[in-house]
Amino acid sequence: MGRRSKPKERTPEYFTVDVERLDQEGRGIAHVDGKVVFIQGALPGERVTYERLRSKTSFDIGRVTEIHKESVLRVQPRCPNFGIGPGSCGGCTMQHIEPSAQVAFKERILLDTLWRIGKVKPEEVLMPIYGPYWGYRHRARLTVRNVLKKGGVLVGFHEKSSSYVADMHECPVLTPNVSALLDPLRVLIEDLDMRDRMPQVEVAVGGDGRTALVFRTLDPVTPEDHEKLLAFGREKNLDIWLQPKGPETAHAALPENETKLGLELSEFNVRITFKPTDFTQVNHALNETMVSRAVRLLELTPDMKVADFFCGLGNFTLPIARRAKRVIGIEGSEGLVARARQGAADNGLAAKTAFRARNLFTWCEADWEELQKTLGGIDRVLIDPPREGALALARVLAKTDKRPGRVVYVSCNPATLARDCAVLHHEGGWKIRAAGIMNMFPHTGHVESIAVLEPGERPVEKSDEAEAIERRIAAEGDDNVKMHLSEEN
Repeated sequence: MGRRSKPKERTPEYFTVDVERLDQEGRGIAHVDGKVVFIQGALPGERVTYERLRSKTSFDIGRVTEIHKESVLRVQPRCPNFGIGPGSCGGCTMQHIEPSAQVAFKERILLDTLWRIGKVKPEEVLMPIYGPYWGYRHRARLTVRNVLKKGGVLVGFHEKSSSYVADMHECPVLTPNVSALLDPLRVLIEDLDMRDRMPQVEVAVGGDGRTALVFRTLDPVTPEDHEKLLAFGREKNLDIWLQPKGPETAHAALPENETKLGLELSEFNVRITFKPTDFTQVNHALNETMVSRAVRLLELTPDMKVADFFCGLGNFTLPIARRAKRVIGIEGSEGLVARARQGAADNGLAAKTAFRARNLFTWCEADWEELQKTLGGIDRVLIDPPREGALALARVLAKTDKRPGRVVYVSCNPATLARDCAVLHHEGGWKIRAAGIMNMFPHTGHVESIAVLEPGERPVEKSDEAEAIERRIAAEGDDNVKMHLSEEN
């Protein structure tokens, strides 16, 4: 067998362009000879020179090498790990943009996405919800690698567009106590026998600052390593958890710490206990404001019955129960349903709540009818799905004659929100009364949003627009919106 030839070195290619706008990942968008280019580190209104990194049939990806005309919105990034070159952290993509401008860009992305994918426009644009810009991240999954060429153990986020771990010593979006743990964690893990068999450390901070570290272990923990972990917990005032396999195997090293983590929703006098591997919103301050807004937008009265889809631990269910007659939370995970039920009992809300485990991605009209009978009618609906959205539920709500008076849809993906709103509006006649963004993840391209829908007159026949959108949905599924934000201009 002949020797494998070395890959040819790529000759750098440079282009100078005027940047038009941002995509959902915080990259500048420009056009070269009619082809879309996504440029890392470029801002709208700037004239830049970029190096082409990748070339695809319909788009290129580049990286800024020189700025000839700088945007007034450009600021100096606070984090030393931020950048666009090799070795930079991939956790934040917008630190070079003035924070209030980040919010304006995200609002534009939401509205553009609703129109370009769903051909819908909200009647009202809600004021954005803000929270802290720094130290807001109460949950994180830190990757661990023992890299001898870099001096030993690294603990942090992945480098941009890479599986490598950034060489981090601080992170200003993590809570200050967690940021300060990055170097001590490196020293701790370096001293463990299983330093090469520990791929990640998950971090969770409760509403009172209580902090848990979940060490993912691929081998049984030796007694010596176990004692070192506990000693680290005592020294740093941390709860130590171990996770030998999947998230369901995570357990506190000290059993008395199993139920100590919690977050508060003070307006509703609700405390939600959670495990560090459970899904909770990373930004506690923003979450409180978001829940308050969602409950207000539902326009509840004490006699109303509410369905909360994708309810998780009851982040919306329990506050809703404080304002409504009865609420049923529906979630795909049996474990989350059990803990949500316990949370309702802990908060004195068991009599006003019920929880069920159902696959909401296969939700059908028979499920909706059965739920209607259980509650004796449904006055309001809250939907808070993962990135995949709630297409099955949207199709049921578009078809049913038993429609709730109002739906509040909380979304972490503008593309699937637009798709689901398109189904509701074009097929079911629902009106998009309002929509707006919530800056859950400052300095990132993540767009969290909320929409309010009310039933309107259902079309007699499916429109050409609805047919076209449905074909597009079938062809594209849950793909990211970024290409739609460029190709249609």
